[in-house]
Amino acid sequence: MPKKYETPLLDELEKGPFPSFVTEIKKAAAKSDMAADELGQLEKSYRDKRGYWKHGGIVGVRGYGSGVIGRYSSLPEEFPNVANFHTLRINSIAGFFYTSKFLNEMCDIWDKYGSGLTNLHGSTGDLILLGTNTENLEPVFAEFSSRGWDLGGSGSALRTPSCCVGPARCEWSNIDTLDITYSITQEWQDEMHRPAFPYKFKFKTAGCAVDCIASIARADCSIIGTWKGNIAVDQAEVANYQKKGMNIKEEIVDMCPSKCMSYDGKELKINDADCVRCMHCIAKMTKALKPTGEKGATILIGSKAPFVIGATLSWVIVPFMKMEPPYDEFKNLIRKMWEFWDEHGKNRERIGELIIRKGMREFLEFIGVEPQPQQVKEPRRDPFFFWKEADLQK
Repeated sequence: MPKKYETPLLDELEKGPFPSFVTEIKKAAAKSDMAADELGQLEKSYRDKRGYWKHGGIVGVRGYGSGVIGRYSSLPEEFPNVANFHTLRINSIAGFFYTSKFLNEMCDIWDKYGSGLTNLHGSTGDLILLGTNTENLEPVFAEFSSRGWDLGGSGSALRTPSCCVGPARCEWSNIDTLDITYSITQEWQDEMHRPAFPYKFKFKTAGCAVDCIASIARADCSIIGTWKGNIAVDQAEVANYQKKGMNIKEEIVDMCPSKCMSYDGKELKINDADCVRCMHCIAKMTKALKPTGEKGATILIGSKAPFVIGATLSWVIVPFMKMEPPYDEFKNLIRKMWEFWDEHGKNRERIGELIIRKGMREFLEFIGVEPQPQQVKEPRRDPFFFWKEADLQK
């Protein structure tokens, strides 16, 4: 297919040492009129310094209220092939383990019905298919569902749960992140496909506090693997790290957030009572240190990107919970959280924003979780204590 548009501004983004999304769009544009028009409209946006996509729009497939993001061009006469440019979210498999057979099938289907442009993966974790028209939504969904794939979440619904690779490839994982994500996905299909929440809700599961999935910054509910026992220390391996040039005091001891470690040049000591299980020392000295004892997860709530009150990190609700199938304790806790959100949440208010507005005390009382020191995110803002009669009777 001959080049349809001149793109001098976009061409600039291909210069330099790093890969460019412009190059990938051009590859798709070589065989897709839709990708070519998307390239032309994007060049015009750069030239005019404004966007030409209309805001929102309700579109979907039969029986589903989410999974398709409606997008329409505000210049349909000039760029007719992107008059509709809808995005589909495909529910990704836990840990992002795809077969080459599926990836080939996916690309063939998308070349047939869409622009050929993909994004692996979106911020929620879905496999993103960028750009198709309204008429092709049902056929492309039928193609994917016939092969066992489903749409992900979008809108004011449960978004597609995602996780790190966990025990499949990582020796640090304290929980089975893959099974937890699969169980959550199967349990709450309706909540994913039929939006009924005040706003979006995301689960992300990390096998340890290294948090490769960035759950603590991007998930309404973070499930982070942890342990209850001490950190086992192999002093011979500690000595090997020192011999190989590691400055243990500067790189390990001084970097400990709770200052629970000491090193005299011969022996590394850990005051496990003060350890916050951050994983820094274990990640840096894999052969010398390892967690022991009972494994489980810390449950956190409330992180999100900026919207009403700015970005927030999630904070601890349950310091330690056993995460074993069928995960009933965890699921019942989430249902109580959703009940609180459903009763008090405003339209387009994330659950973390609601907790900040109503107060952590009211939230904890509603979900039936006792206050604990690990839940303290910042010092008290006032010097007063308020007691209820039920508290005084205990």
